[in-house]
Amino acid sequence: MSTASRPYPLVQDLIESFAGWLKHRRELSEIRQLDRFDFDRIANDLRIAPDDLEELVRHGKHSADELPKMLEQLGISAERLGQVQPLLLRDMERVCSLCQHKAQCDRDLADGTAPENYHGYCGNAATLESLDRADVAQH
Repeated sequence: MSTASRPYPLVQDLIESFAGWLKHRRELSEIRQLDRFDFDRIANDLRIAPDDLEELVRHGKHSADELPKMLEQLGISAERLGQVQPLLLRDMERVCSLCQHKAQCDRDLADGTAPENYHGYCGNAATLESLDRADVAQH
């Protein structure tokens, strides 16, 4: 939708942001209503630690948005990686979601300098370096 068809784009963006925040709060509330046994079972089914699942839920569904951008800047196809090594991609998403260096990563991705700088802060750096680029290269 263009700004011409949105008479108050700033207000609409704020409303959409608030709606997203409210939805996330409701999701957190639903998760907290689960008893510990059910929560631990879900974490076990997902093959992650319960503490990691709790943290992932707190961070929200956009907590790994940097990963596909990083992969793209490195010439790696996220789609192809998901086909060749789906569990590895899922683990990389988990690592990205829990990362404490989002601001640096976002800056480098925006500047296009991530390929030169990610080694210094990215929790997925060793994994990214170990990938066989021929298997997961963008076409």
